[in-house]
Amino acid sequence: MTSGPTVPLDLSSCDKEPIRTPGSIQPHGFLLTLSPQLTVLQASANLGRWLGIEADAAIERPLPEVIGETAASRLAPSLEGGKLGNRPFYLGTVTAANGQHLDVLAHAWDSVLIVEFEAVERDAPAGFRELYPLLGDFLLNVNDKASVESLATLAAHHVRSVTGYGRVMVYQFDPDGHGHVMAESKEDDYVSYMGQRFPASDIPAQARDLYTLQHIRLIQDANYVPAPLVPEHNPVTGAPNDLSFAALRSVSPVHLQYMRNMGTLASMSVSLIVKGKLWGLISCHNAGPAPLEFEKRTACEQLGQVLALCIESREDAAELTFRLEVRRMMVEMLGNLTKGADITDNMRGVFPELLRFARAGGVAIVANERVLTYGDTPDDEAIDAIVAWLEQQGHGAEVFQSDALGTVCPAATGLERNAAGLLAMPISRVHRHYLLWFRPERVHTIEWAGNPRGKDTDPSDVPTQLSPRLSFDAWREEIHGVSLPWHVAEVELTSEFRSALLGIALERAEQMAELAEELGRANKELEAFSYSVSHDLRAPLRHIVGFSDLLLESSGSEDQTLRQRFLTNIKESARLAGKLVDDLLSFSQMGRAALRPVEVDMSHLVTSCIDKLGPDLQGRNIDWQIKPLPRIVADPTFLHLAMLNLLSNAVKFTGGRDPAVIRIWAEQDAVETVFHVADNGAGFNMDYVHKLFGVFQRLHRMEDFQGTGIGLANVRRIVERHGGRAWAESIQGQGATFSFSIPRKLALP
Repeated sequence: MTSGPTVPLDLSSCDKEPIRTPGSIQPHGFLLTLSPQLTVLQASANLGRWLGIEADAAIERPLPEVIGETAASRLAPSLEGGKLGNRPFYLGTVTAANGQHLDVLAHAWDSVLIVEFEAVERDAPAGFRELYPLLGDFLLNVNDKASVESLATLAAHHVRSVTGYGRVMVYQFDPDGHGHVMAESKEDDYVSYMGQRFPASDIPAQARDLYTLQHIRLIQDANYVPAPLVPEHNPVTGAPNDLSFAALRSVSPVHLQYMRNMGTLASMSVSLIVKGKLWGLISCHNAGPAPLEFEKRTACEQLGQVLALCIESREDAAELTFRLEVRRMMVEMLGNLTKGADITDNMRGVFPELLRFARAGGVAIVANERVLTYGDTPDDEAIDAIVAWLEQQGHGAEVFQSDALGTVCPAATGLERNAAGLLAMPISRVHRHYLLWFRPERVHTIEWAGNPRGKDTDPSDVPTQLSPRLSFDAWREEIHGVSLPWHVAEVELTSEFRSALLGIALERAEQMAELAEELGRANKELEAFSYSVSHDLRAPLRHIVGFSDLLLESSGSEDQTLRQRFLTNIKESARLAGKLVDDLLSFSQMGRAALRPVEVDMSHLVTSCIDKLGPDLQGRNIDWQIKPLPRIVADPTFLHLAMLNLLSNAVKFTGGRDPAVIRIWAEQDAVETVFHVADNGAGFNMDYVHKLFGVFQRLHRMEDFQGTGIGLANVRRIVERHGGRAWAESIQGQGATFSFSIPRKLALP
């Protein structure tokens, strides 16, 4: 194939280029779109080259008149009757009227039948003779390869043996989208990219989306001249044809230039999809044009699917081993933390275990103004500043993690030596109690396949637009200010560790309550909701015991799906029990912790609460109607929790509304400020309004609306601690309005 005329590339918006609707195909085959009656609606402009019939002359003619009666009769049974899906299906090999042998792929998409024809030498259907030896040999050697890297190397070798391409790489995408080459098989005269990285900008987001949908993409010759479709637009939709699944789909001119810059004229990519996401690619390169028959492409695609399954299995096994080890350490620490009366002093005794638990370089405990440290940590003043920043950012009720703390926390600037990474766990919702793990800076060098910034002279010169890179020479970059990233299991198990500590703290609080003057009132309250507590805590614990028994009984079973379901149920039940304990402790603390009133910007506080609810708002259509709110004097931590509970309830009970409408406003006089939160949700029966703010009281079934029944009790206790009151009004099925008042003149401690 000859190269087309050199046309300047418009690079300003190629990351938004309509790659699914290019309007043309690669010319090593031709394409027809057909009506359900098998009338030709469109033809690629190169039809005449393959069949001797010009594209214009083929339009609106029956398929037999274009490809021949014999070929059409072979294809008709598969094309008729709506049997095709949106993925290309191999219909076999036919011989056209002019004697040309053609492999045929077809799929139904974009309101038409898309039929693709590729020229082949044989006159018989593909025998897929490459498929079974390839997969068989690969599977025979899988068990000998313990690591993902060794599996990828084996796959690269097999794919190159089938395709004959000069270089085959397997690379994985990291969380930032950069591709890391973990395996390679190549001929001696090809450049090696082993261990190098390709920047995320090499594959725009829309191309990644297409790789997820269509698992194989072939370019036989980067110098090809595209064959446009005639007519230009789909006659059924009136828009450019969506060729997302077409094997012959033409690719971006920018990508073709990228290939030529790389010294590659033929390429094939096979997607590696792990757990529904694009994990990486098998990328095949050849210095010259390289046709590749459908049966060989299919063999490589199937190998890619098997490799993806093996990767998923290896990663799951490694993840499970890691989690079990971290959990073992956590259980050991918890056993030691129950021996003394003071949890803070107890934690000092397990400092070495805490370091190993989070693979950290230093650990610190902050208990109000008290700071205890172990290992390599910043000084006490810096730790105090970091905790103050965490409180300002609203991280007082959840685990925070960062492997580049200096980029998000101004207080951590200059602390990279021992605090480039931070895992922070608040121990209390109302007290200034934190457990902090620090990781040191991990200075390391990344080798890129060319400057990732697109320039080859000045590394600081970042381009303002996407462009095909001109060089792929190895380019090294030294990374500073970043620690080893926190493993997702470490973050999740830290949350579980927090729940366990809160349980221990609750036990200590109950012991101390026996010596307090408040014991009488606490006992009366305990009697009022003891049955509810017992019922709510027993349910998840019974689930844990029951599914644990089932898991033990199935220990010899090969049914991984069944065992996974048991483990999931155990995990969810444990989380629910932990949430109940967490909320009960929070309720207990509300009556004892000292108020710290300051001036509070209620508009900012409400905005912060809505941001906290972000994960619960995904996929929801919520109309927030927030009027200007006054500044008041109150305890910001307590008030934040009260407002968060009210907004969370409004979001939860409007789950069946589209749109959900949540209104927030305030009224103020000389005595008090009254805040209202109204919604158009399920509402409640006013006959039971007296139960609404009680502990573990629910006016709806647990199956309909999840919750522990403590949130509104917390709201009432917080408001009453401020000297205010809380109430609610509702029309069942039409929504509810929750209100609370805060005195204008709050008595400061």
